[in-house]
Amino acid sequence: MISAHFTIAYWCVLVAAILPIVCAGIAKYGMFGKSLKQGGYDNHNPRAWLARQTDWRARSNAAQANTFEALPFFFVAVVIAHQLQARQAVLDILAFMFIVLRMAYIMMYVADMAKTRTSIWATALTVNIAILFLGYR
Repeated sequence: MISAHFTIAYWCVLVAAILPIVCAGIAKYGMFGKSLKQGGYDNHNPRAWLARQTDWRARSNAAQANTFEALPFFFVAVVIAHQLQARQAVLDILAFMFIVLRMAYIMMYVADMAKTRTSIWATALTVNIAILFLGYR
């Protein structure tokens, strides 16, 4: 019988899936108690409300979109690495690095540190490519 377990890399997949929700929460922070006339969050039309936001709220929403865009490649890379029986310890470390980099990316996006954000994005992409090819023989 094969014994399977939830690896650190798989936990990282879960965290990656939650990161866009965190970005949305950042964009909406402090606006739930305000009336619509005061610019408060509009749960009846959330996308239009987010589209009207500026500064850090708009950047957080943009980070949410980019974070969603990064998910498929990360998910597939982790699954392929597992299927190819990549070294688990290395896979776990790289997946964790990807998550840390994506969290830093979100912080740099919200803080409007564009050059640093782009460097972090490129590094996270490189880590993701490394995950994909980790099991290659």
